[in-house]
Amino acid sequence: MKHLFYLNKYFVKYRTRLLLGILFIFISNYFQALQPQMIRQALDLVVENIALYRMYEGFGLQQEVFRHFGRTLLYFGLVVVVLALLMGGFLFLVRQTIIVMSRLMEYDLRKEIFQHYEDLHLAFYKKNATGDLMARVMEDVSKVRMYLGPAILYGINLASLFTLVIISMLRVNVTLTLWSLLPLPILSLSIYYVSSLISKNSTKIQQQLSKLTSISQEVFSGIRVVKSYVQEAPMGRFFHEESQSYMDKSLKLARVDSLFQPTMLVLIGLSTIITVYVGGLEVAKGNVTTGNIAEFIIYVNMLTWPVTSLGWISSLIQQAAASQKRINEFLKIKPEIGNPVDGGRRTADGKRWAVDGSSQTPHSAIRNPKSAIEPSAIAFQGVSFTYPDTGIVALRNISFELKAGQKLAIIGRTGCGKSSLADLLVRLYDVTEGKIMVDGVDIRQHDLAALRQRIGYVPQDVFLFSDTVSNNVRFGRPDASQEEVELFTKHAAIYKEIASLPEGFETVVGERGVTLSGGQKQRVSIARALIKQPDIVLLDDCLSAVDVNTEKQILGYLANDIADKTAIIITHRIYSLLEFDKIIVLDDGRIVEEGTHAELLQNRGYYWEQYEKQRVEDLEV
Repeated sequence: MKHLFYLNKYFVKYRTRLLLGILFIFISNYFQALQPQMIRQALDLVVENIALYRMYEGFGLQQEVFRHFGRTLLYFGLVVVVLALLMGGFLFLVRQTIIVMSRLMEYDLRKEIFQHYEDLHLAFYKKNATGDLMARVMEDVSKVRMYLGPAILYGINLASLFTLVIISMLRVNVTLTLWSLLPLPILSLSIYYVSSLISKNSTKIQQQLSKLTSISQEVFSGIRVVKSYVQEAPMGRFFHEESQSYMDKSLKLARVDSLFQPTMLVLIGLSTIITVYVGGLEVAKGNVTTGNIAEFIIYVNMLTWPVTSLGWISSLIQQAAASQKRINEFLKIKPEIGNPVDGGRRTADGKRWAVDGSSQTPHSAIRNPKSAIEPSAIAFQGVSFTYPDTGIVALRNISFELKAGQKLAIIGRTGCGKSSLADLLVRLYDVTEGKIMVDGVDIRQHDLAALRQRIGYVPQDVFLFSDTVSNNVRFGRPDASQEEVELFTKHAAIYKEIASLPEGFETVVGERGVTLSGGQKQRVSIARALIKQPDIVLLDDCLSAVDVNTEKQILGYLANDIADKTAIIITHRIYSLLEFDKIIVLDDGRIVEEGTHAELLQNRGYYWEQYEKQRVEDLEV
């Protein structure tokens, strides 16, 4: 249960519903416990009046006795019906409090996990499969909800019903009560043994389910590769093997669960036999009435479902504990990229999540307090970086300064550290050594969300959401008008192609933008970055998939769009249409060349070689 203690904060939050639910359970069970007493009195009345009825046989009063006897039985019958209706009414209120509470808790927990996922660093996502993340936020949370709702409900119901029933039984006859409940210790030992088996198997099942989800997600995301390499059959066999493993583990748990029901029924049946036998002896002694035997049998059978549900409740709790343990493993991970303002936990609209799930206004504004057209100064001071998940050294002692409004090109071979430099500036990672300054302040001292809002970043690995083209562009600034969306798609040289789509800007691009070409996705992502109207523009090899003519068209617009902004363009090509205040060449994580275009050509190094090679290729085209 220690893993489930994490959920106590939700019980505190919804304590009113919980306490009302417990009260309604006790009231409902109180009316239920009264029903056997009414039946006992009716049965005793029948036994007593049968003898009286026979005494008046042959007399006129016999029919009067019969009518009185019938009216009394009808009265008891109506009382039992009223008690049943009251019990059912309060059971309805129970479900409206405790079950609704469990749904609210499920919503809060799933929201908390999702927000925590958003806060975690990139290294976390590289170490954990997407399918596993999805399984914990979906399947595991659903298992936990079964504990928060049904398990709590039936557990409290069992405790309250047992309390009321046993008190009622003890008031009648202690000896008969003890004999009737004799099988319960055996029941307790059975539950203890089976619960330990359930706990072990539940953890294994959830782990295997996460593996299945991860396999499915990877196969469907990479379906083009699977089909092009004709690997449908091998992947199908692999999935079949893992599914078989999941089925075997589930069947093993089902076999354990199947022991409960017959065991419970045998024990309840044994209690009924003991009640009839011992009750008969007590009736012979004059300690109880015939009605008391019927009352006890009803009480024992009244406990049948709560007692048999012990196995189910135990299974739910064990499965929930296993799932919550998996959830806690991720919730305990602290984001490596900390926010000096408020921990970086924000809603989609830039507000900060409070402990209870509500949102609060952050300490500093999300958008840049400066004018949107005022550029920012950037400085790298002795920056070195090693990837925490792999230990690969990406950058070594990088230092350069970029004044507000200046343009910088970063050129180098694949794997030289260009993209790592971009990741550091956006604070997807933190530097290992040195520091990065924006407007004279270490970026680790900037409000994280505000910093990223100021940067228009187009990553090398372009991602589009499964949504309309218009909404993918508007993701950069949700309040942008349709006119602005169309304007910036023109600047990204993608407007005409979007307009020619079946539904224009309302065309859904599909998951990861699969309905668009690589170059089209790059240009949509450029429009998404520019529509933010950021202070800093950061383009990471974002024109690699476009042809030369389209590249020239985009660069022509870029020259105007970034004229009043600080810009860093990372590329393996040399853009002669853009004027750069500074160009640096990276090799093996170090700056090997630095200067203006003219200065680097005079050096006749890597930059000059690339320029000459590209010039020849452009002439051939």
